Amino acid sequence: MKYLQKLGKALMLPVACLPICGILMGIGYYLCPEAIQGGEITGFLGKLGFFLVKAGGALIDNMALLFVIGVGVGMSDDHEGTAGLAAFASWLIITKLLATSTVTVLMPSIADNAKKVLAFNKIENPFIGIIAGIIGATCYNRFKNTKLPEWLSFFSGKRCVAIVAGVVSIVAAAILLFVWPIVFGVLITVGEGIVGLGPIGAGIYVFLNRLLIPTGLHHALNNVFWFDTIGLGDLTYFWAGRTSADVTWSLGMYMSGFFPCMMFGVAGAALAMVHTAKEGKKQVAIGLVASAALCAFICGVTEPFEFGFMFLAPALYVIYALLYGIFTVVTTIIGFRAGFSFSAGATDLLFSAPLPAAQNTWMIIPLGIAAFIVFYVVFRFAIVKFDLKTPGREDDDVETEKRAVLSNNNFTEVAAIILEGLGGRGNVTSLDNCITRLRMEIKDYTLIDEAKIKSAGVAGVIRPGKNSIQVIVGTKVQFVADEMKKML
Repeated sequence: MKYLQKLGKALMLPVACLPICGILMGIGYYLCPEAIQGGEITGFLGKLGFFLVKAGGALIDNMALLFVIGVGVGMSDDHEGTAGLAAFASWLIITKLLATSTVTVLMPSIADNAKKVLAFNKIENPFIGIIAGIIGATCYNRFKNTKLPEWLSFFSGKRCVAIVAGVVSIVAAAILLFVWPIVFGVLITVGEGIVGLGPIGAGIYVFLNRLLIPTGLHHALNNVFWFDTIGLGDLTYFWAGRTSADVTWSLGMYMSGFFPCMMFGVAGAALAMVHTAKEGKKQVAIGLVASAALCAFICGVTEPFEFGFMFLAPALYVIYALLYGIFTVVTTIIGFRAGFSFSAGATDLLFSAPLPAAQNTWMIIPLGIAAFIVFYVVFRFAIVKFDLKTPGREDDDVETEKRAVLSNNNFTEVAAIILEGLGGRGNVTSLDNCITRLRMEIKDYTLIDEAKIKSAGVAGVIRPGKNSIQVIVGTKVQFVADEMKKML
């Protein structure tokens, strides 16, 4: 669980880049509907909208790359750029080795299997990005101090990290070569199996769609329901101007349920997170989830919100996905139909409403109000009842720690005192910091002198494990950490 929480915090940096991009795309689509509907783009507003769509898409379309670098840097011991470089090298190797053009040469039989080809066509996804980031960070943490023989000394230390990450990535790619198409194929088979279940099947699909977002495997299911992989094509036929009379299912049923959840449910869940955030951290929570909720409402980009808590509180994310499934069943039964070409935000709702398959789009108001209330109540209850660590509720920077006052503002002196109390530089194997704490790994816990450490004016000393120690410094922790890193 601690590892997942660390991963969740590492994802905060790349996730913070996404909301503004989603908003830009929403405004862009509004100004330039041709970007969705097709047609010639003319006039100043149309071209401005197209410009904004491309600007927002620059990051949204390359989200996996943001995760590669964000996870690589965020999960390294000292947030070192070398780890990000190693993670990027890992990503390039894995995605190149598992590209369709590569695997069909290595294993020609893959070219004859449409499902396997589809799997490798989707290899550049957030899940692979996270794997590459973890490989880069892990290799950095393990090999950053490696000493090689004199004739190879140029590659000692941090210079060898990317090399090791490359070797590990080759092994990872070899494993994924066999594992990835199997997992992808299983999900397609599951999708085919729930097609005949009507509204319940639509709810199961949407539940699995949200549940698989962290892995990128939702693309497998999407291809079953949205495109003509097995004879469905909910999205394709909807935007082609067809109606339910032209197909064998209720057209739009595999898209409609997303709208009340993305437009209003996310906002309700975000408000619950703000209301349950710790005193003094509400502004931090607002800064993260409010922009993400606005992004979800305008254009249906929910990743900034989802990746903000899915690794911090994975059980809550399962509940979140379940709510999507339930609302999809309800939405399908009562006859609300809308479609999207990008995602289920207000922009796509606006442009899909005139299409022949759209039905009862006014119902987004009562459905949205219901989604807002249900998501808010469920999230607030779950967060408080189970003390879930959603944004603003983390243990590492409560208000009392923010009020910690050092003995003086000579950060070099404070760092020296703390380092002496830790048993000297030789006893410290790694140093990191959060908003208010120094986090160290040590060799010998018997050398720790807590009285000496506290004489620096720190608020407290915590020992999470035998070889782990945290020193509560307060909001000036970054300056102390910088000085201590110099000493180490």
